[in-house]
Amino acid sequence: MSSPVITTLVTGRRAVDRETAIAARLAALYVGGSAATGAAPSQPVAIVIEGLADPHSPLADAAGVQLHRIAPGCLCCAGNVVLRVTLNRLLRRPPAQLFISLADATHVGQLRAMLSAPPYDTLLSLCDDVAAPALAS
Repeated sequence: MSSPVITTLVTGRRAVDRETAIAARLAALYVGGSAATGAAPSQPVAIVIEGLADPHSPLADAAGVQLHRIAPGCLCCAGNVVLRVTLNRLLRRPPAQLFISLADATHVGQLRAMLSAPPYDTLLSLCDDVAAPALAS
């Protein structure tokens, strides 16, 4: 069995804020530069993003990153099934690092509880949450 996937929940009001926070975290994982230089991360990385694509996303051209977008909605309530299906597919070939972007932090506790329960308890290693700061528009 492989090691649990290091998993970080990223919250923030706007998609661009969350994606910028993830891009900043990714920079440390890249060899020879950053996502903007086109270098691939030293370990496989996957990102699950709740909501529509932002045209100014810093993740749009990130090399070597599996990017999965799922419909907007609470991931522990209405979006629960979609998130589980996405995670199950993604974990067939587990990345070393996983970021899950949430538009609303209201139910982050319930989502953490779901990800800490079987079957995900042995597959994921939850890190501290990241609250994306609001960037100037």
